[in-house]
Amino acid sequence: MKILDVNIAPNPYRPGNGPLQFAVSMRLPKELDGAMILEVTSLISSPSKTSLRFLSHRRPVEAHPVAGVTERPTLSIELSWDGHDHRKRLAGSGTYSYEVRMKLLKDGDKGLRTMMVSWPKRGTLEVK
Repeated sequence: MKILDVNIAPNPYRPGNGPLQFAVSMRLPKELDGAMILEVTSLISSPSKTSLRFLSHRRPVEAHPVAGVTERPTLSIELSWDGHDHRKRLAGSGTYSYEVRMKLLKDGDKGLRTMMVSWPKRGTLEVK
């Protein structure tokens, strides 16, 4: 399980002019053990580290093995940020850092259990 690429548009971003889109491309494991849930999250933090925003997307992933196919399946997920911080105020200008993670979860007796976690992808984005 691996995050292949994170594309951010528009860059630089101007809050109030529409959402900022994170397009995350990922590769899943070759074999999945039954029905699983894919969770993709991103944490965006301001230069002062006082303003944070957490984005999350979950979707079911079913295991459908295809005879003769040896490639691992790839997916693309989009996360969007409205430009507001955790206090619902527009983000100030500066260089923000982000971290994108992906997890495979399975529903167990006591709720969702984390089965697999990818290495995070980190980067920066410019807010004008």
